[in-house]
Amino acid sequence: MFTGIVEEMGRVARVEERPDGRRFWIEAPLVSQDLGIGDSIAHCGCCLTVVAREGNRHAVEAVPETLRVTTLGDWREGDAVNLERSVAMGQRLGGHMVQGHVDGVGEVTAMRPEGDGRRITIRVPAPLRRFVAEKGSLTVDGISLTVAALTGEGCEIAYIPHTLAVTTAGTHLAGRRVNLEVDMLARYLARLLEETGMTGRSS
Repeated sequence: MFTGIVEEMGRVARVEERPDGRRFWIEAPLVSQDLGIGDSIAHCGCCLTVVAREGNRHAVEAVPETLRVTTLGDWREGDAVNLERSVAMGQRLGGHMVQGHVDGVGEVTAMRPEGDGRRITIRVPAPLRRFVAEKGSLTVDGISLTVAALTGEGCEIAYIPHTLAVTTAGTHLAGRRVNLEVDMLARYLARLLEETGMTGRSS
């Protein structure tokens, strides 16, 4: 479980092709310092397991399915990566409940300055749009964000200067693909309404 509060912006140090997928070595002095083999870390919103560690670097592996349904298949050496270690018991929940299970890949379609921050428009895959609500939560590349407005094909997010400075959001341009995870509560509520025929009573 994660909160969507990015701890560190690491970088892809090396990409290794393997018969069963790819191994990524991530340079991350803060996050890597106390990792153990088997620990879970969210990488741009995708929960991955640490399989090796060397100094300030740790390695994770992605199978072909993960490479296909997330942005990890786009990663190249030098790319920035949002990182968050899993939540410890008793830790403050600064963002919202995030599972690290990518629901789909969105696309940045527009961006414009807004005060000292920036407003970014994201195209959300059609099956996920019903889970996105104005003022609701949406995880974009592992960042817990509040939806500022809905659009015909997705939503707008208002980024504050701090988020732009300490995450990959500051480098987003039109055409950028981003990992999306919808709010867990919205997903389960939608399922409940489907089961009850949206009447609030079991059929």
